[in-house]
Amino acid sequence: MQAKVVAVCISKNKGERKTPVASVELVENHGIAGDAHAGDWHRQVSLLARESIAKMQQMGLAVDAGDFAENITTEGIDLPSLPIGTRLAIGPTLLEVTQIGKECHTRCAIYYQAGDCVMPKEGIFARVITGGTVSPGDRIRRLDP
Repeated sequence: MQAKVVAVCISKNKGERKTPVASVELVENHGIAGDAHAGDWHRQVSLLARESIAKMQQMGLAVDAGDFAENITTEGIDLPSLPIGTRLAIGPTLLEVTQIGKECHTRCAIYYQAGDCVMPKEGIFARVITGGTVSPGDRIRRLDP
């Protein structure tokens, strides 16, 4: 299966689910224009696989793209296995993986509903090397460091 983007999502505030949109504009060294998590830091863009979301759906949760506060929902790429420093070409953009998983300082609503959450273990974070527009259907290519 060819890796691709299945959804792109943004939120105005941190700590809330993100809303799927038709496309997002990635800004070099900043993140996604209009997203609460953009800025001058190492977690400018978050990615989570549709396959990870499916695990939570199989536990009976009604969740979908953006519900884990991820910016880009992917399909066909094993995100947590990517080494830090891996570069991903997504459409016209270039991202560099900066972090695998994250510590959740407070338990989210999903954790309380299911007793688990996939984002801390299977979500990844990246910084924007080359900006551009990303939309569902865009191809994802792994470029080894």
